[in-house]
Amino acid sequence: MSRAMVPSQQKLAEKLTILNDRGRGMLTRIYNIKKMLTKTDSKPAFLSDKSLDSVFKYLHKKFPNIDNHAGALQVINNIKQDVVKSLSLYYFTFVDIMDFKDHVVDLLTTIDACQVHMDVTLNYDLTVNYLNLISTYVSLMILMSRVEDRRVVLSLYNVAYEYLNASSDPSFPRLGQMVIDYDVPLKKLSEEFVPHSRVVVPALMSLHKIYPKRNLPADQMRATGMLSLLAEPLKIMNVPNTDMVQCEYLSLDAMEKWIIFSLILCHQYLQEAQLWDLWKTALQSGYIVQLCRDEVLHIHSYINTFFESLKGHNMSKRVTEVKDLQHQALLSSPGIHRERRKFLRSALKELALIFTDQPGLLGPKGLYIFQALAVARDEIHWLLRHFDNPPSKKNAVKLSQEDFVDRQLPELLFNMEELKSLLRKYNQVVQRYFVQYLAGYDSVLLNSLIQNLAHCPEDESVILSSLYNTIAGLSIKQVEANEVFDFRGVRLDWFRLQAYTSVSRAGLVLKDHQDLGKHLNMIVFHTKLVDYLDELINETGDLSIYCFYSQIFEHQFKQCMEFPAQHRFSIVFPIICGHFMNATHELCPEERHSIGTTSVQYAHWFLKEMSDEVNQVITAICEEQCMLNYKLLPKHSAASILQSSNKHKKKQDKKKHAGPEEEKPGTESIRKNRENFTRMDKLHMALTELCYAINYCNVIQVWEHGFVPREFFIQHLETRFNKALVGMMMYNPETCEIAKPSELLSSVKAIMSVLQGLENYVQIDIARVFNSVLPQQTQATDSFNGEKTITANYTNWYLEVLLRRVTVNVGQIVYSPNHKAFVTVTTDNNSKENLFLAAEEYADLTELRALAELIGPYGMRHLGERLMGHVASQVEELKKLVIQNKEVLFNMRTSFDKPEAMRDLFRRLGNVDSVLMRMTIIGILLSFRSLAQDALLDVLEDRIPFLMASVQDLQHFVPNMKDTKVVNEMASAAGLSCDIDPLLISALRSQKNVANESDYELACLLMVFVAVSIPTLAKKEASVFKASLEGNLSNCHCLAKAVNQIAGALFTIHGPGDVSDRLQEFLALASSSLLRLGQSQEHDKETVKNRESVYILLDLIVQESPYLTMDLLESCFPYALLRNAYHTVYKASAMDS
Repeated sequence: MSRAMVPSQQKLAEKLTILNDRGRGMLTRIYNIKKMLTKTDSKPAFLSDKSLDSVFKYLHKKFPNIDNHAGALQVINNIKQDVVKSLSLYYFTFVDIMDFKDHVVDLLTTIDACQVHMDVTLNYDLTVNYLNLISTYVSLMILMSRVEDRRVVLSLYNVAYEYLNASSDPSFPRLGQMVIDYDVPLKKLSEEFVPHSRVVVPALMSLHKIYPKRNLPADQMRATGMLSLLAEPLKIMNVPNTDMVQCEYLSLDAMEKWIIFSLILCHQYLQEAQLWDLWKTALQSGYIVQLCRDEVLHIHSYINTFFESLKGHNMSKRVTEVKDLQHQALLSSPGIHRERRKFLRSALKELALIFTDQPGLLGPKGLYIFQALAVARDEIHWLLRHFDNPPSKKNAVKLSQEDFVDRQLPELLFNMEELKSLLRKYNQVVQRYFVQYLAGYDSVLLNSLIQNLAHCPEDESVILSSLYNTIAGLSIKQVEANEVFDFRGVRLDWFRLQAYTSVSRAGLVLKDHQDLGKHLNMIVFHTKLVDYLDELINETGDLSIYCFYSQIFEHQFKQCMEFPAQHRFSIVFPIICGHFMNATHELCPEERHSIGTTSVQYAHWFLKEMSDEVNQVITAICEEQCMLNYKLLPKHSAASILQSSNKHKKKQDKKKHAGPEEEKPGTESIRKNRENFTRMDKLHMALTELCYAINYCNVIQVWEHGFVPREFFIQHLETRFNKALVGMMMYNPETCEIAKPSELLSSVKAIMSVLQGLENYVQIDIARVFNSVLPQQTQATDSFNGEKTITANYTNWYLEVLLRRVTVNVGQIVYSPNHKAFVTVTTDNNSKENLFLAAEEYADLTELRALAELIGPYGMRHLGERLMGHVASQVEELKKLVIQNKEVLFNMRTSFDKPEAMRDLFRRLGNVDSVLMRMTIIGILLSFRSLAQDALLDVLEDRIPFLMASVQDLQHFVPNMKDTKVVNEMASAAGLSCDIDPLLISALRSQKNVANESDYELACLLMVFVAVSIPTLAKKEASVFKASLEGNLSNCHCLAKAVNQIAGALFTIHGPGDVSDRLQEFLALASSSLLRLGQSQEHDKETVKNRESVYILLDLIVQESPYLTMDLLESCFPYALLRNAYHTVYKASAMDS
């Protein structure tokens, strides 16, 4: 006697939940196996071994009845360990699929036996899970049949296993039979589903209440006010009036899969009108059906292949019908879906604007968001799979690419993310509303419905009472206390209750109490809005499918960046990368890393491209501003000044010389019409849109990473700004061309003003960018790429180009203390390299002030250190010359009061010109250093006057002690002049001793050498003193600075601090030598015609020195000679001019 089946003991709800989850896991695993076996680089190496081809052919042919001892298989014995290790994952996935199939067949049989009544509008969870299980099961079997080499893999593993264990795997016989049975999956499945059709068909019939309403063309959606909160303004505060709330956001894709797969297997029922209507609509809606991720079916041809294999007079008619439906789908579905996406763009934008303005409406109207997300998600899925899988060329229909290339798709994606972010942002608003709704309305109505039940068995009564008590006990205080809600038990209890009350002969029949069933469905939806909001958002708006359509994803992003109107929506692409992990499943953990890595790489790439695009726009704006700024430079005012000076000339002359009038700065701002967009308008528009995207969200969570778009942008902006600064110098090492510091400073300020304006577009601290980039330009190399900076390039140019030309081209470039500049006196027309260089345009106080402002005290210090390095190398050479003439110099030092002896000794002295040349070079370098220090001081006194006052006080009042060195270094770094330059002392101190000579003695003799050599300057043509420049053409007036600084530094380092005594000795030697010059014979006067210019040099040395006074000079050199010398040279200069 058969025992009656007790529904509560069958655990239908639990089994459906577990098997659906396991089915998704199995689909994921078989999908990965199929992909790995398709690619040569991912499948085991031995499967690609050509020498094993004969073995594989044998296994494929004999499968599943393989003689494991056959001679052809002996080669496997050599690689059995590798085979078992490599193929075990594949093999046991197929074993798990077989196990899953057994459980599904068992459960479907149990449901048949229980005669469960399915109605998606009533027992929603039961019906949806049942149809999902069928869909997953069919997809799994079809996907398994499409795995290449499945027979070879399974039999190869089994043979290797037997070689290892002396017996075949126990699962292999059944596994082999399953693979054979499901080689043509639909044939076997349709046989299996003959008894299940009694449950499947009613479940599909219930879809007729919702599927046609959901699958509407765009014009009908508009007409019915679908997704519009403003269609009925008076009801805007009311909860939507629907008795099948969860069906409202049910996936259209899922419903179409249920309909197509179920009716393929139960094709005998297609003559029923409602089922035929569902079948026709589903097959007209598209021509591609998804199996798993990007694995799809060209569904019409797949159905026809199956129908053609069936025998029966009605099948040829079905084949013709499917072909007609395919033709209709190809003709109309792309256009329908294109129009639907257009409608959704405006509908979702309207919802986002209203909910942003009135977030309180998220409570009563939250359902609209889930509806909108579900419909939009289905449309995107449809587009991706149809765009990636064009129909066969056998079909006569030619598709328009415009239906698939949607340039405005980013806007739809963005609006989806906007709605999701609103739900997450105001989740407490939603929680508060529905906690009150559940406790204040749902529980009261549920209690009333329970009371009205005529008869309720004990099990059902316990569940209903538990449901009521749970929701009746809710309070708003729980939300305010941030209590964590968990209604999973409530939802599972209702699922169980559906199973208990939907079987035949149930104590409480659900279809007789439809109000109770529909209200409980409503309660479940409300509980999800309280504790399951994130999962509900993922369920309706997940876009992880993009992970498997990466090429389309990239294409859509590039299209978005090319279309300015869509720029503001570009941020949605990195946000979607955060969805990718939703595609993973715990039954396939090995793919988590690869999908996670893919998501991070794409998010990084998208943000990098966006940042680059913004930076390109900013660069273009900066270029425009720099051009406008360039027109305002003083040098461009010459033309205007010339025009104004010509105003008083005759009109005829004006007509003769009148050329086209130049456009004056400012005319670009004159507008005759607002509609005429200038290039700058377009750039600012693009900047606004792109910055909106960058500024849209603070952090984008992708896998285990957090991307901050603004930080990404700032990093790229810093790099671009850094490159721009160096690029604007226009430094060309080959031609030695470089921008003037003042012009570069003007351009830098123009760029900085543009960048400061960025704060109006995006929430960034632009001062941080300046503080990061500009100080790096004060160092020799930057920290971004180790590239040369403004400081390095200008230092190199001034030392190696400008000052080298000053020293090499004697008489062409002169240091003028009067002009505070290096001045080009004559230009050699035959020398092309000098044509572009006017020294005063680069080395006057104005330009050096600009340089000081650009590179700051650190940069100026670097320039000084490099310059002092050159000085030290010259001093090194001078010491060598002193050593060569050491004996003569020693005698001259003691015989300076013996004219005849001095004359003889001087004749024996060698390398006199070389000494003077090197000392002059040192003087030129030190003069440039002095000029640069003056410029730095001017800048710092303007920028930090109070700090500079403190530095000056310290320098002035700190006594001569140990601290003097530190104070002098600080003062020098701030541009203040010191008696002896600390950088010079540092450079000379680092020199090695030359040939073990006494450094002090060499220093003394060097001063003697210079002193006795000075008179020879009088014989040189270029030594003439130019009053207008206050300098000699040969720059020998710079000797004054060289003598004082070198003497001060050398005697400070090597001597006992007798700088003053040594300089007095120098003065005595130099004056006596010059006085002998005055005693020269008349016929020698022509050869020493620049004697007066050299006399003035002696005066300059004393004026420059902090250790010598005019009293000392007058004691050894008559002042009358100096006065006459000045009179002579100034008179000569006046006559020349």
